[in-house]
Amino acid sequence: MDLYIVLGLQPTATDTDIKRAYRRLARRYHPDINPGDHTAEARFRQVLEAYETLIDRERRTRYDSGQQPDDASRTRSSGFEGFDFSTRGVDYSASFGDLFAEVLLERESRPPQGERGSDRHQDVTLSFRDAFLGVEVPLTISRNDVCAPCAGRGVTQAAPAACAMCHGSGAVRSVRGHMVFSRTCTACGGNGRQRPRACRTCHGTGLAMRTESVVARIPPGVSDGELVRLAHKGDAGIRGGGPGDLYLKVRVEADPVFTREGDDLHVTVAVAVHEAALGARLELEGLDGPVRVRIPPGTQSGQRFRLRERGAPSTRTGARGDLIVETRLMLPAVLDERSKELLREFGRLNGGLRSAVRDGGAA
Repeated sequence: MDLYIVLGLQPTATDTDIKRAYRRLARRYHPDINPGDHTAEARFRQVLEAYETLIDRERRTRYDSGQQPDDASRTRSSGFEGFDFSTRGVDYSASFGDLFAEVLLERESRPPQGERGSDRHQDVTLSFRDAFLGVEVPLTISRNDVCAPCAGRGVTQAAPAACAMCHGSGAVRSVRGHMVFSRTCTACGGNGRQRPRACRTCHGTGLAMRTESVVARIPPGVSDGELVRLAHKGDAGIRGGGPGDLYLKVRVEADPVFTREGDDLHVTVAVAVHEAALGARLELEGLDGPVRVRIPPGTQSGQRFRLRERGAPSTRTGARGDLIVETRLMLPAVLDERSKELLREFGRLNGGLRSAVRDGGAA
């Protein structure tokens, strides 16, 4: 049996290579990990014998010169006496207990990663005009901020003292037969010092609820249901993580004059009979100032006119939509005799208008 092949090594392997290979194979073949598996147990005996021979310089030299391991070595390997490292001079870092203790210690020694704070959500209601023009809205928000008494650590400062469980060593050992186990002390987390107490204000979370006043700038053209983000106004992060954001969900009230479809605005204007027949120039009171509309002669009721870039601005691109003006023909509620006579005259002069419209519609 080639001991180097057993460990998967070259004859030029260093002590570090031998220890690393032994740890890897011991995790795989140890009897406690493979209960009842005699093949794994036999394989582990070979791994242990190879390790004990090659890690000892004198025995490795004899083996490299062609001598086989002595019987005492085989007896020790088969009896698993090598696990009681308190009575033997074998390197403790290669013990079975420490194979798993190293994993735990490495995990405990890693500094905890910062965690980003949670986002907050709140509704805000705007008038149609304010949503179109943009507005600054004062708000009162409640969010989890860094706890002031403990500065976000979640613990109070305490005088340094050795841990009562591990007596300052940072590790707790236990023995089962000939096997020695070592694990990180749970009382101190492996640092050997007594843990400080949790902050009474935040109960160890490092966060405390805080109410503050902010001014939210709502951009022009925001639509109903759109979200406006206020950066870093959410909950504070944990263990140094960044804060979350505050998202405002905008509710836009209906307007009695204007309606919105996408970024286009729609408005209906009343047009008198003579204005529709002869043409006119109308002036509307727009959301951002006066709007002039040209009504060409012969305009029909329900006809639409598009005014480019007089609609709502896009919150994404800044480009403005259009203003769609729809006409509604209006008649006066009460006509005097003179007006009636003029309309009768108009009807006589344009008597063929109805048939022309009817024929055109049929065509």
